Amino acid sequence: MPRFFVGNEAITESEGIYSIVITGDDARHISRVLRVRPGEELTVCDGKEYEYISSVVSVGDEVRLMSSKRQRITSEPPYTATVFQALVKGERFDLTVQKSTELGAGRIVPFSSRRCTVKLDEKEYPKKTERWQRIADEAGKQCGRGVLPEVTFPMTFREMLDEASKADLVLFCYEGDTALKLPEALKKSGCPGCVSVIIGPEGGFETTEVDEAEKRGMKPVGLGSRILRTETAAPFVLSCLSYEFEIGR
Repeated sequence: MPRFFVGNEAITESEGIYSIVITGDDARHISRVLRVRPGEELTVCDGKEYEYISSVVSVGDEVRLMSSKRQRITSEPPYTATVFQALVKGERFDLTVQKSTELGAGRIVPFSSRRCTVKLDEKEYPKKTERWQRIADEAGKQCGRGVLPEVTFPMTFREMLDEASKADLVLFCYEGDTALKLPEALKKSGCPGCVSVIIGPEGGFETTEVDEAEKRGMKPVGLGSRILRTETAAPFVLSCLSYEFEIGR
């Protein structure tokens, strides 16, 4: 069933019946691309807590729906995971955004580090971020997410460390001799409320960056005996989190 997201202001309730209005690009997509007709059903999410199995009342520049079935969103993991992904070229970052969304990331934060081959001017931030957000939105709708992740403007390395350090569990992914194995890091924590997953660029982190992270109390975490591409690492970690704290229980 097609899934769409609206703000709370688009939903009104009277005697247990919910009236929903979808406007803008989503309304045009419903009417002109999907060619939905009155009487057909759509799932509408408020992006926070509830989803509504809704029947289409009318289709046009606005799509109006009615629902008597509101239910709590059950497709979200029991933790909030933020992926801090170093900037990488084109399709690689797009792939990270798409797959991280499918695997339950609550937020995706690009950042720059010394070995990044991609250097963005601040003037490029709005356009790039809008594109990445669109990819996340499309992936979230396709895979049945109840909450769409936010993609932020890029951060500097130090800004990223400041933000990532606020989480209950910080996974600074780095292949080093002193790195803690990922299963050990997860078993030590119990189910965290918030998780930071930090992934470096194609060439990895410089040792000075690792030292800076360790000074913030972040323990490097290894991802096994094979070297993963940067676009593979975040989905791999999110899959392990899901198994450990969600579907494996």
